[in-house]
Amino acid sequence: MTLIDTPSIPLGGPDLPQVRRLVTALPGPRSQDMLARKSAAVASGVGHTVPVAAVAAGGGVVVDADGNSLIDLGSGIAVTTVGNAHPAVVAAVQAQAAQFTHTCFMISPYESYIAVSEALNRLTPGDHEKKSALFNSGAEAVENAVKIARKHTGRQAVVAFDHAYHGRTNLTMALTAKSMPYKSGFGPFASEVYRAPMSYPYRDGLSGADAAAKAISVIEKQIGADNLAAVLIEPIQGEGGFIVPAEGFLPALAQWCRENGVVFIADEVQSGFARTGAMFASELFGIVPDLVTTAKGIAGGLPLAAVTGRAEIMDAAHAGGLGGTYGGNPIACAAALAAIEVYETEDLAGRARDVGEILQTRLRAMQEQDPRIGDVRGRGAMVAAEFVDPATGAPDAALTSAVAKACLAEGVIVLTCGTYGNVIRFLPPLAIGDDLLNEGLDVLASVLATA
Repeated sequence: MTLIDTPSIPLGGPDLPQVRRLVTALPGPRSQDMLARKSAAVASGVGHTVPVAAVAAGGGVVVDADGNSLIDLGSGIAVTTVGNAHPAVVAAVQAQAAQFTHTCFMISPYESYIAVSEALNRLTPGDHEKKSALFNSGAEAVENAVKIARKHTGRQAVVAFDHAYHGRTNLTMALTAKSMPYKSGFGPFASEVYRAPMSYPYRDGLSGADAAAKAISVIEKQIGADNLAAVLIEPIQGEGGFIVPAEGFLPALAQWCRENGVVFIADEVQSGFARTGAMFASELFGIVPDLVTTAKGIAGGLPLAAVTGRAEIMDAAHAGGLGGTYGGNPIACAAALAAIEVYETEDLAGRARDVGEILQTRLRAMQEQDPRIGDVRGRGAMVAAEFVDPATGAPDAALTSAVAKACLAEGVIVLTCGTYGNVIRFLPPLAIGDDLLNEGLDVLASVLATA
């Protein structure tokens, strides 16, 4: 096995120097070598956003093989929320790996899986009796939540929403709204999946009550409550553009589900674990989902996901109906327990609110000077700017892409999203310092001034 020949690779974590530093154009020569190897060895369908060979990360920076240090405003898509290589997570992983790396929980159970389930049962919204099941990825969690809801209700239909993203497996591709790059050419997709209109205040202009009435009308007319197992929704949409629904939209949907025996599933894969300034975004809207799916920020960078919900619903599946060889891997569970302790003891929800205040203040100031920023929205450290043609309000994907690429060239990692490809999303690790965050936003402002 050949690894990148990089002299004195730095250790990651919070001790990594928190500076933006460019010593080469991006990608540098060592990164170019790695990308050439990727092209030869890795399937073309596996793309990448940032053309660097990462060798260390921590706090608010990612360091590449050429010694460049980039400001990280993406957190690996909201995964390293506690900070990359957080010492508590690293220590937990090292200790567990020295004990055992796998037994398969379905063969020989171990305490850490149970402890993670207990923590999720305690932390997710609502004081009802809950149970959890652990999996590997957000898509796997969503798929299993649908399985559980169908088993519990004896019904088959599932409703997802415009602009939704729920994963890349066959069922979750059907649930996802956007064709390219997630669905195009990969069908046929799973059946009994239907789509309802999402509340999108910037574009539909509807109140939450009116948007909910519109969605419920579609559901009742096109599917019928008696056929519906579950309504699945991201409380704040992620890949769809960080769309924050109008006040009252989610409570109205949840109430309709309760009245009709439909399982209300909140997909908190991207919005969960302190990201929005609350432990879960559902709390911000005053809703208590029947089932909650989680992943991404749960384990500080290790692959872990979960479905947590009402005990009577979770227990609907027969023994052996839920599981998987790697689900709730002991190393990932150890990392999750450490990360959850960090979220609570370091008040990272509070830190997310502080980060969000900086993001919103700076971005709204830019918006006042630049009419191409049509909307600034989000909660906590989950914030987005939507770019448009000022004359028509039409989405401007070309500008969005150019801005993101220009930021990267200056050493700032930002991610794009949105059904129309015209949204830049900000998901900084909560370990980032205010100075570094502001420096990244300074770069964005400078890029906008010349774009």
